[in-house]
Amino acid sequence: MKIRELGLTIGKLPTGEKNCITDVEGVRVGHITLDYPLDEQENEYACTGVTAILPHGGNLFQEKVTATSYVINGFGKTTGLVQVNELGVLESPIMLTNTFGVPAVTQGTLEYMLAENPEIGDTTGTINVVVGECNDSYLNSIRLFPVQPQHALEAIRIASTDQAEEGAVGAGKGMVCFGHKGGIGSSSRIVEEYTVGCLVLSNFGRKEELRGFQYWNGGGGEVGGISETSDGSIIMVLATDAPLSDRQLLRVAKRCGIGLGRTGSHFSHGSGDIVIAFSTAHKIAHFAEGVITESRTQIREDHPLMNELFAAASEATEEAILNSLSQAATTKGRAGHVVEHFDLGKRS
Repeated sequence: MKIRELGLTIGKLPTGEKNCITDVEGVRVGHITLDYPLDEQENEYACTGVTAILPHGGNLFQEKVTATSYVINGFGKTTGLVQVNELGVLESPIMLTNTFGVPAVTQGTLEYMLAENPEIGDTTGTINVVVGECNDSYLNSIRLFPVQPQHALEAIRIASTDQAEEGAVGAGKGMVCFGHKGGIGSSSRIVEEYTVGCLVLSNFGRKEELRGFQYWNGGGGEVGGISETSDGSIIMVLATDAPLSDRQLLRVAKRCGIGLGRTGSHFSHGSGDIVIAFSTAHKIAHFAEGVITESRTQIREDHPLMNELFAAASEATEEAILNSLSQAATTKGRAGHVVEHFDLGKRS
């Protein structure tokens, strides 16, 4: 259940109809989940997956969108963010997986984009593929590389504008958050005529760090959950249809860190806390022969709407993280490891 169904409301802004990143018109999400034994004698298990986020249903290389990224703590192994920040555009799906799955997912995504665009690397330039990751090695046999390029292809192909599945699915299958089962979570906010949506891959925090942990489980002084993992990581994907420049989008993306901090994170030494943000308001054509200048509309910097967008980013991020906990089922993985669902409904 989403946390709102449990009576917990985050912030003051209204949510979108689905309370999901797909409330931003055109945004698509697809998951491929791997959940099976790899070697029963050695107790090895595939407990992982791939998640694809597409800004729109068209050709992402030919119709790029405004984008940026913000690194809160850089203990991560992402691809593509250097060029995103340099040029301010996104030209591929945003892909999420486990740490050692990044090369395979990059290859699969590249294969998809090359099939869609025969000119890439031939009559035009190369392409910048964006992949984010978290370490799921407590539950997943990460050294055996269960994620393969075809899983990325499948996640992209099945991506839809439906309400995204959350919890222990896709890239979130093997993730742990605050000592309990984490993974995929999402939420959205409406600011006047615009929508802000957030999808997270949560894999961070010690169990004692969850904000107000002493108030959960009937007010007891101890919250269950494992202690073996600590630092972890989180990838926050922020989408909006508000017309923002990449610089303005960066300002909004920074506010995701507020939502992360409100849950109890202090951005640990070994945590990769990264925001990848995009706006669908403008589509930037790859081919524009003879065009020297271009014009775009953007929100005035000093308009009160900017503050509302800041609030929307922080609220949607916080709620998405809590949804990743409330939606995730108890999961068994490699070496007999089990991570329990955190029943947020037991709040006193």
